[in-house]
Amino acid sequence: MISIARSLAFALGNLLHPSMLWLMLWPVLIALVLWGTLALVFWAQLALWLAGLINEWLTTGWLAFQWDMQGAALIAAKFLIVILLVPLIQLTALLILSTFGMPAMVEHVASRNYPELMRRKGGSLAGSIWNGVVALCGMALLFLVSIPFWVFPPLWPMIPVLILGWVNQRVLRYDALAEHADAAEMRRVFAGRRPNLYLLGLVLALMAYIPLVGFFAPVLFGLSFIHYLLAALQAHRAAPGEVRVP
Repeated sequence: MISIARSLAFALGNLLHPSMLWLMLWPVLIALVLWGTLALVFWAQLALWLAGLINEWLTTGWLAFQWDMQGAALIAAKFLIVILLVPLIQLTALLILSTFGMPAMVEHVASRNYPELMRRKGGSLAGSIWNGVVALCGMALLFLVSIPFWVFPPLWPMIPVLILGWVNQRVLRYDALAEHADAAEMRRVFAGRRPNLYLLGLVLALMAYIPLVGFFAPVLFGLSFIHYLLAALQAHRAAPGEVRVP
């Protein structure tokens, strides 16, 4: 059985390798500088705008509070901005890492743990870029679909995590197998393990909110998916009836 916990344990062990330490730093630093600068520049305007929307909903919506909610709305708006900043920083670092760091990470894992796994090279740079575009479009669509649920404050922390769980697995799964699987194998492995891939993406989305852990979360995400999917590919090829192409 291919275990998510086993994949996470392998990934944590690989984080200590010197070649992974640099990958832990620079994508997150770039994302922090980018979103931190935007947050500092537009914090006041964004907080006031969101507070106005929240106050309007609280005073005119179906709950219709009869007292002034401006102070509570402003606090809620600032809290919401912080909640959204975490996945934005993590997703930006993840996209940078998937573009520039995944080949090195795949080579690091495969050479040590799966040296005999045949490389059928079913992926390409164009495929990786297209996969990233699909992930971003899917995230935007999920965000739009989820808008009616944002009016319920208890759901605010849950919605970004649920969306990011899907985005995590969509962004990383292609690059994790692009070197070793052919196109047909990728489709079969993804289809056969879709629930586990989403669960792994969800676990990693939650870990991004843990202080300090979130700093190296993108590399942990990438290594976990590589370990999980290369093991899944190995199991798929070993299954009865699998046709081996030399």
